[in-house]
This record gives sequence, C-alpha cells and structure tokens, in this order.
Amino acid sequence: MIRSMTGFGRATAESQGYFITVELKSVNHRYFDFNCRLPRQYGFAEEKLKSYINSRVARGKIDCFLGVEALKTDDAEVLVNHTLAGAYVQALKELSDTYALQADFGASAIARFLDVLVLKKSDEDEELLWSLIEPVAKEAVDKFVAMREVEGEKLRRDIALRTDNIIDSVTFIEERSPLTVKEYNDKLVARVHELIGDVSLDESRIIQEVAIFADKVAVAEETVRLRSHIAQLRSFLNSEEAIGRKMDFLVQEINREANTIGSKASDVEIARKVVEIKAEVEKIREQIQNIE
Repeated sequence: MIRSMTGFGRATAESQGYFITVELKSVNHRYFDFNCRLPRQYGFAEEKLKSYINSRVARGKIDCFLGVEALKTDDAEVLVNHTLAGAYVQALKELSDTYALQADFGASAIARFLDVLVLKKSDEDEELLWSLIEPVAKEAVDKFVAMREVEGEKLRRDIALRTDNIIDSVTFIEERSPLTVKEYNDKLVARVHELIGDVSLDESRIIQEVAIFADKVAVAEETVRLRSHIAQLRSFLNSEEAIGRKMDFLVQEINREANTIGSKASDVEIARKVVEIKAEVEKIREQIQNIE
C-alpha cells in the first residue's frame, strides 16, 4: 500500500506519576528529515524516537513533539540563583540611578527573570522513562502511519484512474496511426492525378514515398514502451515499499515517450491525444511528489 508523506498522529498516557504526550506531523520531503521538540532533561529520548520512527517511515519532513509532565513534585526543590538575582538587582538599580527612575521592583519582579528560580529534581531513571515513553510513541506512530495510508489510498486511486486515461489514449494512437499512412497514400495518389491527369502513375515511386512517410510517423516502439511503463507504474501502486522516487523516474520516461510521439505526429487527432497524455502525466507527477 502506498503512503502519502502528509500525516498526523497524537497519543497520550498517564503512568507511574508521569503524563506523556507524543505528537507527530509531516509534509513531503526528498529524504527522512526529523526534528524533535522535547524538554531538555529528556533529551536522551530524541535519538530513540528518531530511530523508531525511521524504522516505520522512509521519507518526509517529520516534526515530533514529546511532552513529559511529572505529576508528583515530592522530589522537586525550588532553588534561588542568588548570583543571577543579585546581578539583576544591581542592573535595575543602575538603570534607576542613571535615568532617575522609580525603583519599584520587588522579589516577585526579580523572580520573573529567566533562571532566577531553578526547579531541581532528583535524577530520573532514563530506562524507566523510556519504557513509559515508548508505548505512547508507538501509538502515535500507528495513528500517524494510518493517516498516511489513508491519504496514500486517495493518491493511488487518482493515479490509477489517470493511467487508465493514458492507456485509452495510447490505444487510440495505435489504432489511428496505420490509418494516417493509408490516408497519406490516398492523398498522394489524388494529388498526383490532379497534377498529371490520366497519365499512368509510377507506382514504385508512390510506394517509396508512402514507405518514407510510414517510417517517419511510426510510433509502435514508443507505444509499446508506454504500455510497459504504465504497467510498471501500476505495479508500484500496490507495493509495500517506499516507491515515490521510483515512480518519479518512471513518469519522466513516460513523458519522454509521449514527447517522441508528439514530435512524429502529423495527424491532428494523434497530436490531441498526445496533449491529453502529457496533461495526465503532469497530474500524476504532482501526486507523486507527496508519495513516500
């Protein structure tokens, strides 16, 4: 099943005095690009999260949020950074004296400055914490992947429909192409009769001219390759692997064959079908940009 690179997943759990949140969201990207926001003291979990998510997801720009809230505060202690607090007080006094300002700052005002009050906790057991985080991460990733699969199914159906349209156009070209040679032959004979009247025709010369024209407009090789490329593209739609890049390359090959047919086309109806093929290819290319 193909997957979109757009997804979202969120999970929460309360266990052993902690409330844990893991949230994931992603957009398309050529590679696996991982960014994680988490409390500084739980930085040990970042690489573990990255490794686990990468084992489930091959491509995309992924933003991960980990929240860990300690519900018990028995082992927490609030400390005052006296050195920093003193520096703030001194700086405020200096401002007051220099600019004749009223010195109306108190303890609550000083406490609001960054890192004046420090929450100190006893060392936490990283292995225990990861054992609590891991199942929440798994649930979030399960939801995240499920959403990518739902979006991927929408892309699969759209691409499959467009490949059907391309095959219809290819079939038309295959059926129409031999007729253009016969029409050219008839027009050539009529034109020669128009120019020379009832004088006998040099049939060998007519045959030669028609053969040259037929060779010039022949697209059998291109339509065979187009069918092969489309068949391979359809097989990718049911793949369990990350096939976005392979599909992108294949679409370039399909577009190349369509361009070749277009350059050979001397028939308005064939040229119109080539335009339709290229329009469908462009739509498929846009969809593929969001496939993992």
